[in-house]
Parts: sequence; C-alpha cells; structure tokens
Amino acid sequence: EKSMPMPELKPRVIGEVDKKIGEYCAALIEDGATLQLGIGAIPDAVCTCLHDKRDLGLHSELISDGVVDLIEEGVINNSRKTLNPGKSIATFLMGTRKLYDFVDHNPDFELYPVDIVNNPDIIMKNNNMISINSCVEVDLMGQVDSESVGDKQISGIGGQVNFVKGAVNSPGGKSIIAMASTAAKGTISKIVPQLEKGAVI
Repeated sequence: EKSMPMPELKPRVIGEVDKKIGEYCAALIEDGATLQLGIGAIPDAVCTCLHDKRDLGLHSELISDGVVDLIEEGVINNSRKTLNPGKSIATFLMGTRKLYDFVDHNPDFELYPVDIVNNPDIIMKNNNMISINSCVEVDLMGQVDSESVGDKQISGIGGQVNFVKGAVNSPGGKSIIAMASTAAKGTISKIVPQLEKGAVI
C-alpha cells in the first residue's frame, strides 16, 4: 500500500493548425450531441471551439481537462442524452489536478469498465453520437493508421475503432478523424497513396 500524488498530464499547447482543425470539427457538432474525445492537442482544440454549443453530452473512454470549462459553463450538461441522461460517462481520467478535483465525488460523473464504455452496441444507443479522434496517417482509400509509424508501434490500441463503429451506427451520429495534413514542419505528408509497410489499420 502506498500514498503518492496522482500523475498529471498537462494539456498540450494548441497551435494555429490545431485551432483551425478544432473550428472545422466544431462546425460538425450540433446542439444536443454526445461527444467522445480522444487525447491530444486536436481534441483539446475542439473543446475550445464549443463554447457556443448547447446541451452537449459526454460518453468517452477518456476525459481530460478540456471538458471542465464546458461543464462549468453548462455547455456539457448531458440533458439530451438518450443513454445515461444527466451523466458524463467515462472509463478513466487523464489530466491535471483541476480535473481530478472536479470529478472527485461529483455525482454528475459515472466511470465504468472499458468493456461497457467502449462497447459499440452501447455507444450507438446515444443519439447524435460524435466521435473525434486523430491519426498518424490516412491513405487515398480512407484507411487510417492511428497506432504505428510503419512497423514501429507508437501508441496503444485504444478504443478508437469501437467509437468509430458506435458513432456511425448511432441515429444522427458522426465519426470524425481529424489531423494536420503534414508532419515534421511540413516536410512529411500524412495523406499518402498507401500506408507505410507494417502500418496498423
């Protein structure tokens, strides 16, 4: 048994490209939608662009700091959710002390095991479910790689595919894969004719 401070993940710096992508994504989100947000600068940027929305819900594997301000402003209130109305649903939190303190003993949050939260058959019960995730690269056939650079694994499997499937099968739902078109200061295209050998699709 041990007592130690919770590990904290500081929000990433949101650049101009991330902000523009956030604006594009926000334009696809209607009042009353339920959101799943991945991790990183782009999902955080989306959160900064949602302050004019109303009655949003939250059903996400991960919750990070970006949602706290939206909940405090009443933008996210879960009032129009068709599954778990009034509740923000997640499996885990990753952020700063501000997030942990906000969620601690907060009756508006419920955390469930990943096999419940990430189950596409459960996700799709949220009408107007919007999943927002990023990726490493995408090819001209629409195949998405979110886990590896070629055969080098750079991320865990995560729940992206589950939320894509759940969102597209939700009445009024949408799955958004958002990314900058280039990497390495514009020297590498992330939109490619075919994915690198060994890429995880």
